[in-house]
Amino acid sequence: MEESILDSIKILLGIQPDDFNFDSEIVMHINSSLMGLMQIGAGPSDGFSISSANETWESLFGDRLDLQSIKSYIYLKVRLLFDPPQNSILVTSIEKQIAEFEWRLNVQTEPYTLTAEEAAEEVEE
Repeated sequence: MEESILDSIKILLGIQPDDFNFDSEIVMHINSSLMGLMQIGAGPSDGFSISSANETWESLFGDRLDLQSIKSYIYLKVRLLFDPPQNSILVTSIEKQIAEFEWRLNVQTEPYTLTAEEAAEEVEE
């Protein structure tokens, strides 16, 4: 079964999927997070946005198992924008987690570049 991006983020935020009171705000924050993913190279190059609970994680990154941390990344970004913790230590911790996800997602999606030695070996073959 395909999982709704909006509904899964709402559940992580402690909001029931059938509570539509905050949908427009959450959708806006999810789309901001998706733009950040695109800029670090982990989102579709032509962009991606949601407008309702119809868009799924599968429609975002297909069957790529190496990008599952996108779910955590988007949740953390939305949480800081929508319902930030009052404790500055928790905010800093979440910011560090976001930064690590950004780095790891960027590395995971960055095109592999041959080193000079690898390129020389390929030319010889």
